[in-house]
Amino acid sequence: MYGRKASELVKEFASSEPGQLSTFNNDLFAQVLEECDGHLLHLQPLMRNIQEHENKLKDKRRSEDEMGISEDERGKSEAEKTLIQNALKSDQFGALVHHLSLVRNKRCLMAYVYNRAEVIKSLGWMVDSVLPEEIQEKLSSAEKEYFKNHTSTLQSYMSELDLHLTVDMVPPKDPYIKVRVLDDIGEIALSDQVANLARHAIMFLRRTDAEQYITQ
Repeated sequence: MYGRKASELVKEFASSEPGQLSTFNNDLFAQVLEECDGHLLHLQPLMRNIQEHENKLKDKRRSEDEMGISEDERGKSEAEKTLIQNALKSDQFGALVHHLSLVRNKRCLMAYVYNRAEVIKSLGWMVDSVLPEEIQEKLSSAEKEYFKNHTSTLQSYMSELDLHLTVDMVPPKDPYIKVRVLDDIGEIALSDQVANLARHAIMFLRRTDAEQYITQ
C-alpha cells in the first residue's frame, strides 16, 4: 500500500521517549525516496495523457461547431468523445492517486527529519560542542553536520554577547554540588582546583565545572 513505509518512519519517531532519538533509519528512508521516484515516473506520462485527451476533446468540439454534421456522424462523434472522456477520467484518477501518495510521503519524510532536528537542536543547549558517542552513532551524516553548525552558531553568539545562555535560568542556591563519579576520568584541572575524578569518588565541585560531565 502506498505511503505505508513513510508512515512507519513517523511511527518509529513517535514511539521514542520524548527528547530521545533512535538510530536514523537509512534503509527505510531510502525506500520511501525510491517509492517517491516511482510515483513521479508514473505521474509524468499520466499528465501527458491527460493533456492529450483534453486536446482531442477540444478539437472534436471545435470541428463540430465549425462544420455541420449529420445525425449519424454526430452519434459516432459522441461515442468517440465518450471513449476519450472515460480514458481521461481513468488517467485523472490514476494521477490523483500517485500525486496524493507523493505528497503524503513528502510530508512524512519532512516530519521525520524536522522532529529529529528539533531534538538535536535541544541537545545543543545541554552539551557543549561534542555529543556523546552513543548519541552520535544514532545520527545521519547530515544530522551530525546540522548539530555542528548549530552549536557553532550558538557558541559564536554567546561569545559576542559574553554571556553563557545554556546555564540554568534560575540561580542555584549553592555554587557547589555534591557529585559521585561514575567513570574513571582521572586528574583534571577545574576552575578552582585540581581534582582526581576516580570512579565512585564523592566530592564537592563547582556546578559550572560539573555540568559538562553531568550532561555527558
